[in-house]
Amino acid sequence: MRNRTKLIILALIALALTAIFLFFGLNEHWGYVLPRRTMKILAIILTGSAIAFATVIFQTVTNNRILTPSIIGLDSLYLLIQTGLIFIFGSTHLTIMNQHFNFFLSVGLMIIFALLLYHFLFKKEGQNIYFLLLIGLIFGTFFSSLSEFMQVLIDPNEFQFVQDQMFASFNNVNTDLFYIALVGMGLTILYFLRYAKYLNVISLGKDQAINLGVEYDHIVRQIFIIVAILISIATVLVGPITFLGLLVANVAYEFLKNYRHKELILGAILVSIIALVGGQLIVERVFTFSTTVSVIINFVGGVYFIYLLLKESRA
Repeated sequence: MRNRTKLIILALIALALTAIFLFFGLNEHWGYVLPRRTMKILAIILTGSAIAFATVIFQTVTNNRILTPSIIGLDSLYLLIQTGLIFIFGSTHLTIMNQHFNFFLSVGLMIIFALLLYHFLFKKEGQNIYFLLLIGLIFGTFFSSLSEFMQVLIDPNEFQFVQDQMFASFNNVNTDLFYIALVGMGLTILYFLRYAKYLNVISLGKDQAINLGVEYDHIVRQIFIIVAILISIATVLVGPITFLGLLVANVAYEFLKNYRHKELILGAILVSIIALVGGQLIVERVFTFSTTVSVIINFVGGVYFIYLLLKESRA
């Protein structure tokens, strides 16, 4: 089966699930329900696209299919920011209540952290990417420890607000924030297009890319910045979904069996939309909102991650 046919199949499945999500169970209150379902679907498409896109290009530059952008600590930093704000100001402070301020503060701090991390680690030529990942992993553990320390100290009533930020949710997406995130993602992808042509060469490895004339360190630095912006926007909009990128990227690799990033990225985005829309349908129709979609995705993704580790160890 040709990859174009496979992509059409994925697109049809995503379209069918989207139609079921939008129109199943509509009653005489469709004028109230449909716009809210539409906003939820748009948030799912934006978030799934950003995470899938960022994960595929991140795995390309790291040349490793079991790594995700969350390994550099962005998810942990997001939780630290939210916990720290509530710990310092309380859940009723204007800083917490103003979602626009919270959005820009969180995205800004996450991007600044990534830029500083890349700047100091790429100051020396030829710095190993895995050293960057190791430092990111250490920072992620440090941020998680600080968050847990503050969560123990805050009032139990305040902890409820922190807990709401720990899991991704598409139920109460702010319309204004969605459009801000959409513009941010659009500008980031436009900036990425100038480097898109290098991805197929970079996937061959650093030495081969340099031999073929690619300005490797500069391009990898820009791609890492793009990844940081996309993951920051997606995380702040709906919350962290740690294993989504790992799951959808590897399913796209196995399904398409191709090295062309144009097809891989599109395939990963479609798989991500299928996973999130299907997961949200399960949350609403099976579990009746007793859990969140991130719990389901992280469970499936965690099992798949263990499978990948066992597969690599046997190889």
